[in-house]
Amino acid sequence: MKTLGIIFGNLHDKDIGELTAVRSLASVPFGGRFRLIDFVLSNMVNSGITKVGVITKNNYQSLMDHVGSGKHWDLSRKNGGLIILPPYGGGDKDLYSHRLGAIKNIEQFIRHCDEDYVVFSDCDNVCNINLANVVQTHIDSHADITLVTRKKNLTNCKPRTIIDIDKDGKVVKVVNTNKASGENIVFANIFVMNRKFLLNLLDTATDLGYVSFTHDILANGCNQYKIFAYMQDGYFANIDSLSNYYKHSLELLNKDIRDELFYRDGANIYTKVRDSAPCRVGSQAKITNSLIADGCDIQGEVSNSILFRGVKIAKMAKIANSIIFQDAVIGEGSSLNCVIADKLVTVLEGRTLSGHETHPYFISKHAVI
Repeated sequence: MKTLGIIFGNLHDKDIGELTAVRSLASVPFGGRFRLIDFVLSNMVNSGITKVGVITKNNYQSLMDHVGSGKHWDLSRKNGGLIILPPYGGGDKDLYSHRLGAIKNIEQFIRHCDEDYVVFSDCDNVCNINLANVVQTHIDSHADITLVTRKKNLTNCKPRTIIDIDKDGKVVKVVNTNKASGENIVFANIFVMNRKFLLNLLDTATDLGYVSFTHDILANGCNQYKIFAYMQDGYFANIDSLSNYYKHSLELLNKDIRDELFYRDGANIYTKVRDSAPCRVGSQAKITNSLIADGCDIQGEVSNSILFRGVKIAKMAKIANSIIFQDAVIGEGSSLNCVIADKLVTVLEGRTLSGHETHPYFISKHAVI
């Protein structure tokens, strides 16, 4: 069962523009020492996928620095391994703005592969899923397309792709709407296709002028193609807004969620390894219910927060319900509550900053407050 993995690295950058102004969505920091791409990369490697292409469009310097040759995910290989797929794969290609366009952009790459199946995934899915089971279900059901779905209680007006299935798991209706409420089956932006079927589909899409994967292929193809659903259980976070990023980040303070996400069924989440000094905690420091990465220097108080590598918290500073990115410095006597501080932020002495759990206060990279 030879499977190719494809990751969309920039597809939803606009959803959290504050964090993606200087980086791609795939390289957004998460959980103290990880990046969002770590989760989907680890899922693919843990599922036996050893050839992974990452579709990029812009702001992907930090992504390339993070993933490197792929050695931290055992993807530094002579055959296969990790491949960065920048825009303009061919001279006549336009810069894509949607999922189908991104796939068309790498059509020649897919044609030159010899894998039987292709697993596609967005990079903003924070979960621990066995994709080998998804592919096997795809094979067993003789499907053309298999969509990973999950049950979600919808309470806001953000557009979602809603799926209706019959008793056999076949998809009978696909609707993209912002009017759904209550518990629904939603598309998790992970799907599997036969590679040859995909190539034929791309030819058809070009001939018919298709522009949307959801509307033109899924919604209109329920009666034409064999589309099946694979229901994902367990923890799943979709990072589609700054408030959701904040919410799901702080969920990691719950040990049960951490264990399920990072160690489910023995499948670990891997990231780039850095050689940093251990965290230094001063004699007057106080830390409660927080995740602290290596290299931090804490002299003040930290509670219900996540600190990335190299963060410095001065004496009498108080950090609560906040996320502080790498190498930020919080001055003496400052107080932060419900704050997301990007990398290399400096908060001077005696500052008081506060947001709300539904609208955290964001400080951009390199800012001095």
